[in-house]
Amino acid sequence: MFEKFYKIIFPILNFIPPEVAHGLAIKFFSNFKKKSDPDDSILNSNVCNLNFPNPIGIAAGFDKNAVAYQGLIALGFGFVEIGTVTINPQSGNKKPRVFRLAQDKAIINRLGFNNIGAEKVLENIERNDKKNSSRLVGVNLGKNLDSKKPINDYVELLKIFNKKANYLTLNISSPNTPGLRDLEKKDNLEILVKKVSSYRRKNSIKTPVFLKIDPDLSKKELGDVADIILSSTIDGVIISNTSVKRSNDLINKNSNEKGGLSGLPIKEKSNILLKNFYILTNGKIPLIGVGGISNGKDVYERILNGASLVQLYTSLIYQGPTVINRIKQELIYFLKKDNYKNVNQAIGKSHK
Repeated sequence: MFEKFYKIIFPILNFIPPEVAHGLAIKFFSNFKKKSDPDDSILNSNVCNLNFPNPIGIAAGFDKNAVAYQGLIALGFGFVEIGTVTINPQSGNKKPRVFRLAQDKAIINRLGFNNIGAEKVLENIERNDKKNSSRLVGVNLGKNLDSKKPINDYVELLKIFNKKANYLTLNISSPNTPGLRDLEKKDNLEILVKKVSSYRRKNSIKTPVFLKIDPDLSKKELGDVADIILSSTIDGVIISNTSVKRSNDLINKNSNEKGGLSGLPIKEKSNILLKNFYILTNGKIPLIGVGGISNGKDVYERILNGASLVQLYTSLIYQGPTVINRIKQELIYFLKKDNYKNVNQAIGKSHK
């Protein structure tokens, strides 16, 4: 039913500005209550002592203000990452700031962390959790555009959300906030990680903390990140954010718009980055694969290359709500075909 409906409505949505269409989608999912069937146990996954019904989640950026995550989980996603959330509310960059590249199965955005602010997002989580508290929700944390001490922003956000989130993500890799990616540089990253680790230790915070990196890192930069993570208390790494680079084979007229590119064009880049990071860290750090995932084969490949979990976003836009259950069934097929009893057994197997 969903699939037929989406095939009819998607051409219409293409005539609606992307942010308006996104608002309609958020409204739909915020009211969606019909629960999907329980997941096959082959998909059950334990990462950082969290029990995921399946390893496929929604990436940050879709449910920015924590209003739709219950509907997305009811639809069949294993977890949802809300945000990016900043301490103070901010409107983001000037519109238009989201562009569809339909022929390329991609999106470019330069949103700029538009959100209602930490206090209001926390209120939304508390209100929605009254409906159903058995959910897996991560909170993606970012700095305000006008922040004078960005590292302090992350520590403060950690303090605000650690009791309500199942995990927290330090987003230092969005290309749409000036200077943010400077935090990925070795010296800055060491300071950030040290301050976050110190706060967690002093306050006995057990909530897992992940780091989200960008797909445009050089080999040396990736190696620096790996070294820092291995000697820190960071629990996992999300690979990767959107890309500022463009290949020459993009077709759509919007391909030259500034912002972060997501979807199919960054699939290979993100996959290679994840594979290399798994090698650099000897498989010791849980990895979450993101970028261009649109089917079960994509998910299976990320897992074989070292991902414990995966996230998607763009494929939900282009394929509609049925994408999650279709991907899960395809993943089950590949796991059983290779005689795995559980998805965890397949993690990193392409390296062995």
